[in-house]
Amino acid sequence: MKPIIKPSSELRKNYNNIAEICRTTKEPVFLTRNGEGDTVLMDMETYGRRERELEQAMQLVAAERARLEGTKGLSVDEFEANMHDAVKVGAARGKQDGA
Repeated sequence: MKPIIKPSSELRKNYNNIAEICRTTKEPVFLTRNGEGDTVLMDMETYGRRERELEQAMQLVAAERARLEGTKGLSVDEFEANMHDAVKVGAARGKQDGA
């Protein structure tokens, strides 16, 4: 998709229009000042989605880095056993809390 570029003066004059562009396109709007890139705006939903995607990507990179460095991971069976233990602990806490 072609980037949406607007002069910063447009934001001052017509904030509602730019906010609507962000919400409907789900794409960032790039603002310029004196013809140079200055600021990027996006709606909260898009920002949140991008932040979650970035966090997931960072976790994948960290896991791959650890794998390449030889860090021992868990087998599927070990992971499954850990998950079962976590569910049991959570269920026991729920009973203690009166859930």
